[in-house]
Amino acid sequence: MSRSRICTALAIVALFFSAAFADDVVVLTEENFEKEVGQDRAALVEFYAPWCGHCKKLAPEYEKLGESFKKAKSVLIGKVDCDEHKSLCSKYGVSGYPTIQWFPKGSLEPKKYEGARTAEALTEFVNTEAGTNVKLAAIPSNVVVLTSENFAEIVLNEKKDVLVEFYAPWCGHCKHLAPTYEKVATAFKLDEDVVIANCDADKYKDLGEKYGVSGFPTLKFFPKGNKDGEDYEGGRDLDDFVNFINEKCGTKRDAKGQLTSKAGLVEDLDKLVKEFLTVSDAEKKAVLGKLEEEVEKLSGSSARHGKIYVKVAKSCMDKGADYAKNEIQRLERMLAKSISPAKADEFTLKKNILSTFA
Repeated sequence: MSRSRICTALAIVALFFSAAFADDVVVLTEENFEKEVGQDRAALVEFYAPWCGHCKKLAPEYEKLGESFKKAKSVLIGKVDCDEHKSLCSKYGVSGYPTIQWFPKGSLEPKKYEGARTAEALTEFVNTEAGTNVKLAAIPSNVVVLTSENFAEIVLNEKKDVLVEFYAPWCGHCKHLAPTYEKVATAFKLDEDVVIANCDADKYKDLGEKYGVSGFPTLKFFPKGNKDGEDYEGGRDLDDFVNFINEKCGTKRDAKGQLTSKAGLVEDLDKLVKEFLTVSDAEKKAVLGKLEEEVEKLSGSSARHGKIYVKVAKSCMDKGADYAKNEIQRLERMLAKSISPAKADEFTLKKNILSTFA
């Protein structure tokens, strides 16, 4: 295996493990279950299936529980994928999903949890069983809350693309949508021109009436070029919203908020890069000049990305044909480390543009 392929493989493995252990709910398997459960701390374990609708609905509540108990040394909050670990789930009598069981400290004899599937109810149960006094963590929201006072300033801002959910606190469909909508907001939190917002139209009836809200939830999109508001009529899964925002706003993100391999690429500049790669070293300077001229015509994020194209082209001329390939490998190593989302965006953009030169 070549050195570049080894580096790529190591990066993928590192990303896998960082993703697997990124949240505060411990992933339990047939290999680690008895090392983690039944030892010196009590454990609440969710046995789930990835395709199960009730499990998906529970997921944000259970994650909130894990966040709340992450510093409680006497309690473990864990989960088992029963599609992947069938024998383990069978061992503990799991016949439906999700099944939540409590394992006292030092015991592998569980007690089935029969309460409500909310973070509040689960927290109360664990505190009672474990003798802890943990408060439910307030997880910061990335959804912008609209009121009569700030609606015009945020939604009618010509420099922003804004998706607004008009909801009512008592609406069951709104409650069901809430965790998905939060994930949408989180996915686009680094895009300054994109705003994911909601408005309590039961409280601010004047805003609901102004925009023709007759049922809940009603979703409207207010792009930079049309502040009358367009009805959102797409699906309500996370991917549906992400695809909609990408199409309407020109963003390039996946459901986890990570930039895709297309992020940062500018079609007209890619054509010049192809020309740059085919001409002789002596002719490259002329193509670089054309590249710089095209970048001068760009605006906004495309202009920022264009400057990366120019910088990479100059580096290829100065450092040789292997510069792009070597720099991609270096960035893959950086991306495999624990870095901030902003840094991940920066490195991914550069890596994508470098790939056109490799």
